[in-house]
Amino acid sequence: MEYADYRRWSARATDWIEHYLGTLRNRRVRAATKPGEIAAMFPRSAPERADDMETIFADFERIVPDGLTHWQHPRFFAYFPSNAAPASMIAEQLTAAMAAQCMLWQTSPVATEMEIAMTGWLRDALGLPDGFSGVIQDTASTSTLAAVLTMRERALGFSGNSSGLSGGEKLRIYCTSESHSSLNKAIRIAGIGDDNLVSVATDEDLAMSAPALEAAIRADTSAGLRPAGLACIIGGTSLGASDRLRPVLEIARRLGLYTHVDAAWAGSAMICPEFRPVWDGIELADSIVFNPHKWLGAQFDCSVQFLADPGDQVRTLAIRPEYLKTLDQAGTVDFSEWSIALGRRFRALKIWFLLRAYGLEGLRERIRNHVTWASELAAKLERHPEIEITSPCRFSLFTFRHVPAGSDPDAATRLLLQKINDDGRLYLTQTTCEGKFVIRFVVGQFDCTQDDVMSAYDVIAELAAA
Repeated sequence: MEYADYRRWSARATDWIEHYLGTLRNRRVRAATKPGEIAAMFPRSAPERADDMETIFADFERIVPDGLTHWQHPRFFAYFPSNAAPASMIAEQLTAAMAAQCMLWQTSPVATEMEIAMTGWLRDALGLPDGFSGVIQDTASTSTLAAVLTMRERALGFSGNSSGLSGGEKLRIYCTSESHSSLNKAIRIAGIGDDNLVSVATDEDLAMSAPALEAAIRADTSAGLRPAGLACIIGGTSLGASDRLRPVLEIARRLGLYTHVDAAWAGSAMICPEFRPVWDGIELADSIVFNPHKWLGAQFDCSVQFLADPGDQVRTLAIRPEYLKTLDQAGTVDFSEWSIALGRRFRALKIWFLLRAYGLEGLRERIRNHVTWASELAAKLERHPEIEITSPCRFSLFTFRHVPAGSDPDAATRLLLQKINDDGRLYLTQTTCEGKFVIRFVVGQFDCTQDDVMSAYDVIAELAAA
């Protein structure tokens, strides 16, 4: 394929995209395929000579759509959404065409300066203080890893990168059982180890207990261990739980711990002022992450990390060989020094398109609708004689289980979940709540409607009866 052919095939792809998105409601949400079936459709080796685009596109249509779980389906109620608002999609097409590598200011000045501007827009939209600076990472996992590495280096006086960890002090990081598994992975990668991730007791609302946190820190200090950091959550993945930030962040600040708040999903809701009491005390955090690609509508991948003082993270992550220095440009920012990866995509463009095309009020309306619709569905399911709501609706997430008379609820709930996902009209996932196997339901797909959400009741009730 040559550049001269690009217009024709770009138009063909656009036509396909328009038809795909316009007919998505008619598709199953989750792919109906068995492991290995798709792999068997590919030849054992790459072609020696070029295939024509007509053949390639025909194979795409034959293989890919039916092998997808459709994340943009309006009845995708599993995991958290990974949205793709149309304006954001256009920005991604332009980003792909420009194919800029935005590691340094000089490699793409507009990417760097737009990133500064867009993270500033988002900081203000979320009600954060002016002192926070933002950087766009790929996912919240990367932001959390950067924060954990910074916790490690701060606790070691920035000697870990140079001296290594062998034979050194044992560092301790504090969280709750509701924290995301990306924190566990970050602890491993940082060399701190699973055994040094301390799960602090929670209260009846699954929020971290401030007295339990302080007791754990003091016990570790007395035992000769080094408390290094605190990881809090706003809108946890499993049950939507949130820590009460102010009391635990005040303890961490008083005792010298670096703090990170994971608001990957629910952070988007903070553009609505009425939800901000949930993160009272956020101004005390050192690091905060939220994912515009989840609930705000930005095309994946797009995670924003806010830092009260970028200096510690830059000191932890920056490496400056001569070939990466920007000469004679004082005052520039090189965001690769704030990140794990050196190479960086032009992610700020899709935030710019998104915020301008929908406006904050348009995005607020969507989030408020999702919260309202999820609450309405939970209330309706609660009235069903064989459905038990197992955790309250937090933002737009709740859990439930199937409790038919005379049956084991865990087994009945597993069977119901399997029926729902095999049926194809909805897609849901599972978690545990107080040791029970339960089904998660979260509303957040960019174009879902109240009818899409409430239709879930009919599907669940029908399959539960069956």
